[in-house]
Amino acid sequence: MATTTSDKISSLKSAVAGLNQISENEKNGFINLVSRYLSGEAQHVEWSKIQTPTDEVVVPYDSLAPLPDDSSEVKNLLDKLVVLKLNGGLGTTMGCTGPKSVIEVRDGLTFLDLIVIQIENLNNKYGSNVPLLLMNSFNTHDDTQKIVEKYTNSNVEIHTFNQSQYPRLVVDDFLPLPSKGQTGKDGWYPPGHGDVFPSLLNSGKLDALLSKGKEYVFVANSDNLGAIVDLKILNHLIQNKNEYCMEVTPKTLADVKGGTLISYEGRLLEIAQVPDEHVNEFKSIEKFKIFNTNNLWVNLKAVKRLVETDALKMEIIPNPKEVDGVKVLQLETAAGAAIRFFDKAIGNNVPRSRFLPVKATSDLLLVQSDLYTLQDGFVARNSARANPENPSIELGPEFKKVSNFLSRFKSIPSIIELDNLKVAGDVWFGAGITLKGKVSIVAKPGAKLEIPDGAVIANKEINGPEDL
Repeated sequence: MATTTSDKISSLKSAVAGLNQISENEKNGFINLVSRYLSGEAQHVEWSKIQTPTDEVVVPYDSLAPLPDDSSEVKNLLDKLVVLKLNGGLGTTMGCTGPKSVIEVRDGLTFLDLIVIQIENLNNKYGSNVPLLLMNSFNTHDDTQKIVEKYTNSNVEIHTFNQSQYPRLVVDDFLPLPSKGQTGKDGWYPPGHGDVFPSLLNSGKLDALLSKGKEYVFVANSDNLGAIVDLKILNHLIQNKNEYCMEVTPKTLADVKGGTLISYEGRLLEIAQVPDEHVNEFKSIEKFKIFNTNNLWVNLKAVKRLVETDALKMEIIPNPKEVDGVKVLQLETAAGAAIRFFDKAIGNNVPRSRFLPVKATSDLLLVQSDLYTLQDGFVARNSARANPENPSIELGPEFKKVSNFLSRFKSIPSIIELDNLKVAGDVWFGAGITLKGKVSIVAKPGAKLEIPDGAVIANKEINGPEDL
């Protein structure tokens, strides 16, 4: 006899009740998520009804009012603000253990160092108290607690809290993996950054912030170096009583993965679930010209209202995995998809400089090079570069891990005039190298290729020492 959805849910409830590693809030949140998933309440978007949002809905950045000159008014704005960085990710894709935010990005400073320096400069300049919240996952919590101790004497209050810990679901019978003896970390997962809203409330942090007069939270990925506090956006939201703002930016061909904003039946939606037959159209830059940077500005009172009434039913993103040969499912949500539940939600079409994520060592090469400068914790584009686009960089597997990447460069080459770089094979770079135009450096299989100190390579293909 086939098991019904309600049978599955009641078996799941009794299995979850026995998991003593997680709180009642986490158990309830998890069962709620699975129940929604099993009931098939996935939102199907009718493709023909989709429209491109207008300027009222996606406000152009240039139309924002300038900031007040009076520094006491700026302080008033800052005193309403909290900065929250999503810090649940490990640096595994770049061959690192521990939180990704402690990878050194520039001049020996980590993502977290830069974030703290930026907020400290604001607090020092205006006499404000903007706190920094880090949302960790169970994967990054212990390490982060140790790391933040080094900021004890900085002028930034740092608070940490954990996002939910949910059990992975075994696909065959929809029971939690930990209830089958998988008691290690592999039995669990953090359910995506959409979980930031309930976790903020459940941790007690939300009420503590509201009691201190905080009104808005600026949420961003800890690896996005462009996600710095922008008071023009905050000022606009306060003036116009917008409860939610998603920063979007013009899409390039490199951005096929990002979510986008659409207008749909008078609502603003982020497409988390595009019907399969429309995926290619969705990725094109003709129809959808902007994408979500995952820099979000959200009203704290609105978060409290929506979480307490269980109104945030974001699209569920099923993420299939395998643990020790067992097929499992992680159900996740994205914070951007919450946009349709907030009043007067808007997008803001921001300059591309506010989106500078470091997802791979090719991104690290960009931000460590002379293409960027570092000042007051801000990584800014070097004005000496004429081309508004960044060079496209493709590094072979030999460069994938941060440690290997760093050991293969005596110093990071000058790339101000570079358009395109491809490196593959056993390639080693000397110091003071300059790369210009289109450069391809591909070592022959089994051969070591060393680029000498001071080499200038412009519009060239190099496969061996004879090509230099």
